[in-house]
Amino acid sequence: QVQLAESGGGLVSTGNSLRLSCAASGRTFSSATVGWFRQAPGKEREFVAQMSYTGGSTYYADSVRGRFTISRGNTRNTVYLQMNSLKPEDTAVYYCAARWRLTTVLLSSTQYDSWGQGTQVTVSS
Repeated sequence: QVQLAESGGGLVSTGNSLRLSCAASGRTFSSATVGWFRQAPGKEREFVAQMSYTGGSTYYADSVRGRFTISRGNTRNTVYLQMNSLKPEDTAVYYCAARWRLTTVLLSSTQYDSWGQGTQVTVSS
């Protein structure tokens, strides 16, 4: 059974950084497209970042471009989301998702096959 697990969330002050991890079990990301989404209280889930695991196709939401970086880990079952210069509006539950095929186009949330349970990120002002 394929599972995704996020970790690395927490409470930080404005301007600080966090690194989220997404770990896959039961399968590796070697031929996958991995995305990060977030959902703030009372709001819909929104796209944050996406990468094709083999590289070459990376997308970011305008609200995080230049501050967040999605990247591969040292093992084929880990993807990171480095979040710098955090703002209170970044407060949300962050989810990783995987589509178990490589793609070069931006995916909608409905096109992902697997989702993690989420990790809370809270940025205080």
